Amino acid sequence: CLPLSEIHFMSIELIRLIKKWKQLSRLQRSLILFLLAFLFICGILSYPSLTDFWIPSWRGAMIEAEQGTELQSTAVDRVEAVREAFRHAWKGYKAFAWGHDELKPISKTHGEWFGLGLTLIDALDTMWILGLKDEFAEARKWVETELFFSKNVDVNLFESTIRILGGLLSTYHLTGDTLFLDKAQDIGSRLMPAFKTPSKIPYSDVNIGKGTAHPPRWTTDSTVAEVTSIQLEFRELSRLTKDPQYQVLYFYYCINIISLTMHVYLSRLLEDYLQAIEGVRKNLLRQTSPSKLTFVGELSNGRLNPKMDHLVCFLPGTLALGAHNGLPADHMELALQLMETCHQMYAQMETGLSPEIAHFNLQSNNGRDIDVKPADRHNLLRPETVESLFYMYRFTKDSKYRDWGWDILQSFNKYTRVPSGGYTSIGNVRDPLNPAPRDKMESFFLGETLKYLFLLFSDDNELISLDKYVFNTEAHPLPIWPSTS
Repeated sequence: CLPLSEIHFMSIELIRLIKKWKQLSRLQRSLILFLLAFLFICGILSYPSLTDFWIPSWRGAMIEAEQGTELQSTAVDRVEAVREAFRHAWKGYKAFAWGHDELKPISKTHGEWFGLGLTLIDALDTMWILGLKDEFAEARKWVETELFFSKNVDVNLFESTIRILGGLLSTYHLTGDTLFLDKAQDIGSRLMPAFKTPSKIPYSDVNIGKGTAHPPRWTTDSTVAEVTSIQLEFRELSRLTKDPQYQVLYFYYCINIISLTMHVYLSRLLEDYLQAIEGVRKNLLRQTSPSKLTFVGELSNGRLNPKMDHLVCFLPGTLALGAHNGLPADHMELALQLMETCHQMYAQMETGLSPEIAHFNLQSNNGRDIDVKPADRHNLLRPETVESLFYMYRFTKDSKYRDWGWDILQSFNKYTRVPSGGYTSIGNVRDPLNPAPRDKMESFFLGETLKYLFLLFSDDNELISLDKYVFNTEAHPLPIWPSTS
């Protein structure tokens, strides 16, 4: 472009000519318009700071890159970076949502689901593991003085079990503080009405104040995965309290197995797990074109739908954990393949963050392996991929899994971090200029995502050893019982 002195001179001449606009010919007017456009571009290039003013930016109004948040992996302690991210999230929760279920960081307020401080309870064991003593102490005080379960409120059995009961049990094991065991027994007892059904399959919803339970309003079905998952927390509560009422054992063929020995019961579960993985291999596994990414599709009316939810990205970690404990070696091979796919669900997005659902191309028609439909482009700060990265690094020591996790944390800091405190889910991972913040920080971001990232970067393999602890569905570690067989 021209020197600034010449641009200034031309601007004066243009202003003089514009004053005589009506006297000019059509050609002269066209030349003036062209010069105005030329001068505008030159001005933008000459003053780079103007670019930020003219180009629309969602970050300027709501979320902006803070000094030091886009850190280089060669110049920072990654473990400390996770601690800093947690403190920033906790800062927003404490300021705008203290004692409530969820933070709405952009509007600086809170949201409620059960009204039981879900974020605070979900984050208890994370704070302990991260060594955040001051934050833990203030949260403990709230649990002691403000957390009561006598509310007249309906709660979801599955979600309250994995987040509240699981979080309290885990914190008790890590700290030895009986306050958390007492609170766990209180909520566990109040959830028990859900199991008073003819089939022994629990209702999905419980009023913890009234002691009543019912199916969800929209269906009478119970989710098999939820019903079997919550055995972990209730059996742990039974073991700690020596109260057999919490021994809620289920076998998903809906048969009564109380008379079975524990050895036979676990043998059947192992057999079913192996059969399930073989079923996945045979019926659901496919590869994309052109890069041959392996993914787990969905069967719908006998036809494969080549889509995979981000939620499925827990599977690489589960497969690796099984292989670590003596299951077939090809489970680890599948884990490696699926882990690469879950990584690509992040790496191929413009923000570096995965969509909620990815659709995979089986034929090379546009050069892309992954497509994302507009309704699926949101990111909820989910933990499943970093969960599997943690397992994969623990078992392989391949540093690429740490690098992938670091990239994800960097993208969270760049596109979801709110300056006043907290992180927000976003609506469009394909648009880095306007990822459409949703103004909600899920409790699992503190309870799971940041916890798994911290453990991924930590060099202490005895910090929640995978030979001594098992994580529940909400990333709350519980001790592995000694074998009694």
